[in-house]
Amino acid sequence: MTELLAPAGNIEALDAALGEGADAVYMGLKSFNARLRSSNFAWNQFEAAVQSVHRLGKKIYVTVNTVSEEHETERLYRFLNYLNKIGPDGIIVQDFGVVRMCQEFCPNLELHASTQMNVESAAAANLLSREGLKRVVVARELGLEEIKQIKSKTNAEIEMFVHGALCVSESGLCLFSSYLGGKSANRGMCTQACRRLYNAEIPGNLSTGYYFSPCDLELIGQVPELMQAGVDSFKIEGRMKSAEYVGAVTAAYRYVMDHWETDRKGSIAEGRRILSTDFARSKTDYWYGFKTVEEGVEEAGAKILNPKQAGGTGIYLGKLSLLRPASAEEKQQAANIAVESEKATDIQMAVISGGDYDPDPGDSIRLHKQDDSGRESHKVRVVTVDEKDQRWVDVPNGFVKGDSVYLLQTKSMSKRYKRVLPSDLSQFRKQPGPEKLPVLDLTPVDKNGLSWFPEGLYVGVSTIADAHLMGPLHPVRVIVELNCETTYDLLVKDKPEKPVLPYSKKMVIISLDPYVPEGSEPQLEETLEKLVEKGYTTFVVNNLAHINILKGKKGVHMIAGQYLYTFNKWAVSFLENQNIMAVIPPAENSERNLNDTFETENERSRVLVSVFSYPVLFRMRFKLPKDYDFTYFSDKERMGFKVNSTDDGSFVMPEAPFSLLDKMDSLKTKGWKRQLIDFSKTKVTKGDIRGLLNLLQNHGYVDGCSRFNWKDGFYNPEKMEAYQAANARRELEEAEGINGRKPRYGKPGKGKGKGGKPRRR
Repeated sequence: MTELLAPAGNIEALDAALGEGADAVYMGLKSFNARLRSSNFAWNQFEAAVQSVHRLGKKIYVTVNTVSEEHETERLYRFLNYLNKIGPDGIIVQDFGVVRMCQEFCPNLELHASTQMNVESAAAANLLSREGLKRVVVARELGLEEIKQIKSKTNAEIEMFVHGALCVSESGLCLFSSYLGGKSANRGMCTQACRRLYNAEIPGNLSTGYYFSPCDLELIGQVPELMQAGVDSFKIEGRMKSAEYVGAVTAAYRYVMDHWETDRKGSIAEGRRILSTDFARSKTDYWYGFKTVEEGVEEAGAKILNPKQAGGTGIYLGKLSLLRPASAEEKQQAANIAVESEKATDIQMAVISGGDYDPDPGDSIRLHKQDDSGRESHKVRVVTVDEKDQRWVDVPNGFVKGDSVYLLQTKSMSKRYKRVLPSDLSQFRKQPGPEKLPVLDLTPVDKNGLSWFPEGLYVGVSTIADAHLMGPLHPVRVIVELNCETTYDLLVKDKPEKPVLPYSKKMVIISLDPYVPEGSEPQLEETLEKLVEKGYTTFVVNNLAHINILKGKKGVHMIAGQYLYTFNKWAVSFLENQNIMAVIPPAENSERNLNDTFETENERSRVLVSVFSYPVLFRMRFKLPKDYDFTYFSDKERMGFKVNSTDDGSFVMPEAPFSLLDKMDSLKTKGWKRQLIDFSKTKVTKGDIRGLLNLLQNHGYVDGCSRFNWKDGFYNPEKMEAYQAANARRELEEAEGINGRKPRYGKPGKGKGKGGKPRRR
């Protein structure tokens, strides 16, 4: 029987999900989950939830689906030990380091692979199954036939999203938010930069639109086929959504799942009726209905993208035309109605003008700032009509005149559910303890263990023509991206008497695409078999499916690419167990974390550090719609980007490169002696090479380049709060100094642990 799995972003959503018949719920705690902006559960609330949900005969899963930096691994270890004691029915994970820690210390915790782990084939699912994971949440960019094929070829349970917000990017491969400010989607801080307003350079004109804001997924009509295919769990997205939304969507899918066998057409119609009061983004069945993968690549973009919708959210109600502070009475009225997870008193009063509907108390609205810098959902609590017959509605503080308002849900959806948690939580006192994480020793590299991975400069290209231009750089290895064009060149045109590359096969490394859908996996396996037969033996692997296909092939070497995220030693250790000893660090990594993860010169001898690239910020499994007649676009800050639409999908990159070319010598002295200049997805000219040679000879800085997260690392809200507090203290102390008191300044010390093979301190 297929499980119905609903989100519980707060206590009220938990009540709604179970009240409407969910078989299981998933939730996050205050850290290590991919929805850090939702309310999430406190320790005592979570402990009580596990006990209460189990008493109801239901299941509860915890999201631990973010990547962790090396300095966070001890806190992660304590968190996993805590979960092990509380006993949820499973944890949803992305980081290979979490898998490795659980294998070592918490083998009783059931592991589910998050959709962020980028699993879209049976090959990847089978590898994870062998590593002890019971379930995989497959990528959202898959069709019905692909789901059927995966289910038929793996013993792992299959969980899939059936409803809710979509990412325009292929699952787990988006760097856009991270690139724009360190708020990484892989860290639970996605700012949904794809949904912003952009200016596109169309020939002879400048056009504006929400070009990459996707519709929401709705597969209520496909429930019968998916249940017949044997999908083990239907997942509803929405840990940041209201309890009313969770209740309505859960009720709709519950009804269809329970009644389709007796009345298929009628049950789907009733399910859609229940969903009809959801006024969020327009809906799509995305990758369903296509006869072939090729048809999907051509047509899916038109089904998911609508650039004319303002963020794709809700029914337009108008703009804020008047604003005033909320009175004490209005704040009290809002507080009396609000549930405990809502900040009811942080409000102001507004008049909304320009729409055809006036929101009532209980309606859910969404506010958009006119400069597209922010959005917020809000439940209306207070409506006041003044002597001029103006209707004042409570809205969150921070919004101003001219900001737009949209209707998400009407009050008719509001329902009171039986509370799941007990009113008294005093008995629930468990918290993560003070355990020390055992030191992990990475496997030492033998003297000749990486003879195929020499020191020196590596270059990456996407075409054979570009590979021919790399000679003046004198690379020790050339990394050729495997795509539609190069596959033909390497397998059809490459002949012993007339090779297509001016390098020996020993010098050539084949880089594999990080997205491996089930519909393309058999062809990929055949292609890799032929490449190995032709003498290509070294591959950059970016997906678990690649490892499953290549592992055990005699004479083949694998380098873990940037999409097999190695943000900590434990993730590196997981890959070591797959016979992978060399790695390319993630593009969004920082220098500090790279140094912490690979501490010794021996460890650094296995790392290829990127010093120049145009990082792919997000990747789409489809070609852009035919009316997207542009290559370059920019945001409101005038930051420029380019999009490349091909038979292999679409790719968005910054106009300005990431560059550490001026730091190459410094990196070498620190032990990073293998360095990568990557022209992937970029057309190269002889002039580019001449300019690059000049920069290399003069240790030059690339004007306008990005450092990505290399210097500042990921955005850290706790660090930002501490920084702001420190500034406030300093200003106060300086003021006290002016008044005759001596200012006090202090610099906290820093501790640093050692890496190593699992052993106790």
